[in-house]
Amino acid sequence: MRLRTVMFAGLPGASPPEPGPWLAAGANVLRRGLADPAERLAAFVVDSPDGLVACVVGAIDERLPAPGDPSPWRGYIYNVATDPAYRRRGLSRACMQAALEWFAGRGVMLVDLRASPDGEPLYSSLGFERTRDPAMRRIIGVR
Repeated sequence: MRLRTVMFAGLPGASPPEPGPWLAAGANVLRRGLADPAERLAAFVVDSPDGLVACVVGAIDERLPAPGDPSPWRGYIYNVATDPAYRRRGLSRACMQAALEWFAGRGVMLVDLRASPDGEPLYSSLGFERTRDPAMRRIIGVR
């Protein structure tokens, strides 16, 4: 979750997020998801004497197949982050490549992510392309 704060702080126009209940809630999601025997959540990390310094989280969802992709499995990559002191060493690339191999080994043919301007060159070099479909979101309920 510390690297998640690094990721949020690196978004355009963002400042470091405030600590709060979201950190404990996120840690619980990771604990449950990573312990799931169905293996639909995985974290790919680089550890150092300073602790975790880079990570990528991958999730697999089951969705209705589409004409161009008969598989029901969709991958999503999120929380790509590298500690500022460890950047420009290929750590995020190594985590991304491990995640893509994990998806491929589970029959996932389509993987999505949201790219920050800083991350887009890495993702493009790994074969990701901008899609035509703009994302939309609706929040239900009170926060």
